[in-house]
Amino acid sequence: MIPENLKTLETERLIIRETTEEDCKVFAVWERDPAVTEFFTISADRSYEEILSEVVSEKSDPSCLYYTITYKPDGEPCGRIMISRVDRHYDSMDLTRIYIGDPALRDKGLGREALEKILGIAFTELGMERVTIDHFPANKRADHLYRKLGFVDEGIMRNSGKKDGRYVDLQLKSILREEYEKKYLSSSEVL
Repeated sequence: MIPENLKTLETERLIIRETTEEDCKVFAVWERDPAVTEFFTISADRSYEEILSEVVSEKSDPSCLYYTITYKPDGEPCGRIMISRVDRHYDSMDLTRIYIGDPALRDKGLGREALEKILGIAFTELGMERVTIDHFPANKRADHLYRKLGFVDEGIMRNSGKKDGRYVDLQLKSILREEYEKKYLSSSEVL
């Protein structure tokens, strides 16, 4: 459940807002595109109903946050962020899924812009100590981006995901509060 003051976030080019049921229709289209799903544990036959059910059932779960990324010039959805395992005792959370679904807006740095905003919220507003993210080991673009943002490799989680009925390995990365502050708050990259 997203706290009231964090339901709408803004960056230079994006508005990141709480996901609505209407957004699930767009997600269902994107999540059938191999360019989006290639490196996610999203099955090829995932339906709109499954996505809607996931979002509706988990929106009341305080350990999950669902955001829709919208592009300011037109206000239309262009991507998705799913945060899970928000643990207030251990002050940790997992960036479970983030992608830019609109093909015309990929490769423009919008994913990075959204991730930087979410990291800022995680550490400065939510008081997290640790944020994790994972990716398929073969996803070199994600690996490069996450390292650039300050994430550090923790190791390969063997058979920790499942895609189209097959187990897959995932590369786990994390960033700690101290690392975030050193990179973003003590440099000119302040968010």
